[in-house]
Amino acid sequence: MIKAIVTGSGGRMGGRIISLMSTSQDLQVVGAVEQKDHAQIGRDMGESLGLGKTGVIVEDNLTACIEKGDVVIDFTHHEVSLKHLEIASEKGRAIVIGSTGFAAEETKRIKSLAGNTRCVLAPNMSVGVNVMFKVLEYVAGILGEEYDIEIMEAHHNLKKDAPSGTAMRMAQVIADKLGRDLEQVGVYARKGMVGERTRNEIGIQTLRAGDIVGDHTVMFGGVGERLEFIHRAHSRDNFAKGAIRAAKWIVNQKNGLYDMQDVLGLKG
Repeated sequence: MIKAIVTGSGGRMGGRIISLMSTSQDLQVVGAVEQKDHAQIGRDMGESLGLGKTGVIVEDNLTACIEKGDVVIDFTHHEVSLKHLEIASEKGRAIVIGSTGFAAEETKRIKSLAGNTRCVLAPNMSVGVNVMFKVLEYVAGILGEEYDIEIMEAHHNLKKDAPSGTAMRMAQVIADKLGRDLEQVGVYARKGMVGERTRNEIGIQTLRAGDIVGDHTVMFGGVGERLEFIHRAHSRDNFAKGAIRAAKWIVNQKNGLYDMQDVLGLKG
């Protein structure tokens, strides 16, 4: 039985992960963590989720329960996730991180810390999205320089970072395949007399409205035709299931930084 600790347990993703794991035969939640001023601190994890008493009390810091678990599942905030990775690295515990919005220096720090433990870091844990990453790489390699590339993403009105980590990963996969520097060719807004579209630019546009779980569309626009690849998340369960799958996988790996492509065997 794999023992898991869920940070951000009172959030939408944390709650779904805990609920889905409550029926698992090979993975058990033994710890739950929330920020210090959260209403769930000191309460039984299961009561607020309608699971009944579980005996797991929500803590206000990961250090208080890290020794109980084999793996940490973290969907919090990039700054908090980095702190949790530091604790997991120090204690030799595996960790799955689904937070987005990491700055370049934070990403560098993550790579360093992962050398002392096992870490899955992915902007999107959905199996479908990760299959789409692979498809986009393949298609970009076939179409080459002859097609314009535009990425559109839509999320709920509470999402704080933009563009989404998933959209940025899609853009990076395509840019890498085409030998382009995304820092140089990424275009995130157009207004006024911007001139003709350049051949190398990759457009990445953001929408925020209502309770959209997550929509991503990638367009390859050529002369006389266009190809569109669309992924729509209908609920957060697909992300939660992916995170649980990653947690089961990572505990048996060697130290290092992995992503969902590794978990799903899509690399190579």
